[in-house]
Amino acid sequence: MADPDAVAADDMSDAENWTGGFYELILILGAAVDARLDRAVGALWRAADVRDCRAGADLIEVIPGADAFTAGGHLFGTLTLPSGARVVCGSYTTRYEGIDSLALYFPLGALATVDDRVGGYPFDERSGVESLVWRAPLDSWLADIAVTVYADVPFARAIIGFEADDDTDSSYTARLTPGTNGLDYHPATS
Repeated sequence: MADPDAVAADDMSDAENWTGGFYELILILGAAVDARLDRAVGALWRAADVRDCRAGADLIEVIPGADAFTAGGHLFGTLTLPSGARVVCGSYTTRYEGIDSLALYFPLGALATVDDRVGGYPFDERSGVESLVWRAPLDSWLADIAVTVYADVPFARAIIGFEADDDTDSSYTARLTPGTNGLDYHPATS
């Protein structure tokens, strides 16, 4: 019997789903170009098959694109993970020193609801190499999403991991860089 108090991992209005930090795919798009950013947002949401694009505290319905971020800074939606579980997700964009970045993220609160192995990642005793058991398939799936986006909107590189950025130790993040035949995938090792 289902627990009536259980959190539905795809409920955008449940604050518990948004706790614990973000596990994310960040696309470093390159030099700031509004039209490319707009195309990249649409391509990313299509590639990840995100549903129910919302923005702002009132979760107003918006069309995924660069302009939608003006309604609250982040876009929110739901998607189906490779495991078949539906979870909340979000996107944000940054423009720093003339470089655009676009992220798709899953809050760890929602991920932990659908996969017990997530636990207190990255702050518990299961957060080392053993976390690759659940992270590696998620990273690979996010890499496939990045490859799909890259075919439509080429970008400089991509990073996958917990609140990752270019300064994060590369052993903790998966990375994609342009190669001779598309993107080269470099998985996380710790």
